[in-house]
Amino acid sequence: MIGEQIRRMGQGHWLALFAGLLGLWALLFIMAVPSGLVALDALAALCRVTPDAAGYGSAVAMWGLMGAAMMTPTALPAFATYDDLPGTTGAGLMRLVGGYLAVWGSFALAAAALQTGLHATGMIGQYGESRSAWLTAALLAIAGLYQFSPLKEACLSRCRAPLAFFMGRWSEGAFRNGLRLGLDCLGCCWALMLLAFVGGTMNLAFMGLAMLLMAVEKLPTAGTHVSRPLGYGLLGLAILSPVTLLI
Repeated sequence: MIGEQIRRMGQGHWLALFAGLLGLWALLFIMAVPSGLVALDALAALCRVTPDAAGYGSAVAMWGLMGAAMMTPTALPAFATYDDLPGTTGAGLMRLVGGYLAVWGSFALAAAALQTGLHATGMIGQYGESRSAWLTAALLAIAGLYQFSPLKEACLSRCRAPLAFFMGRWSEGAFRNGLRLGLDCLGCCWALMLLAFVGGTMNLAFMGLAMLLMAVEKLPTAGTHVSRPLGYGLLGLAILSPVTLLI
């Protein structure tokens, strides 16, 4: 079974998906670590948010790249499950991925608006990093509390059972299945994604760690042992953050 899945992932549509992911992470690396080359530093400028329409556009592009690069790997087991179903095609998988990414593109619009608003108030810096211990504490508390919410649990339960998810919605088609999968993924992960404002929206260490945690959370067995401890840890950090103001 595993060997067959590996062979299928050598097909053209999978290779295209993996190549796209590598390209996204390469772009994020270039943006986070400017090289001094004019052409590449133009991409790095997307990391800087200014209080105007151009700044909002840059933030949308940045969040769109982040969402695609970080969240697509967390859905690979679901994509593989879909590809294993009888009658699926490479084009169908690409439509599924397209629907999934459309949801995260919509999230990018909202996250960029939040970033430009916070930047205008001085609560975050030009690169999306928190300048307020109280904002940091609030974001950590929201993410920690959300770990225990019924909505997150409901979304996670569907993400952890992709076969049942697809069989129950098969007649809707690949793109709409991708939209629904993306909405469940958004329901699982939006609060964790907003923690990018704690350390900076182009912090590669945060992106890698957050992607790993969100991927593990979606695993049927291991994920059940991660969500609550992660919630307690985030709440603990939320309590400690304002304390630093008193030290």
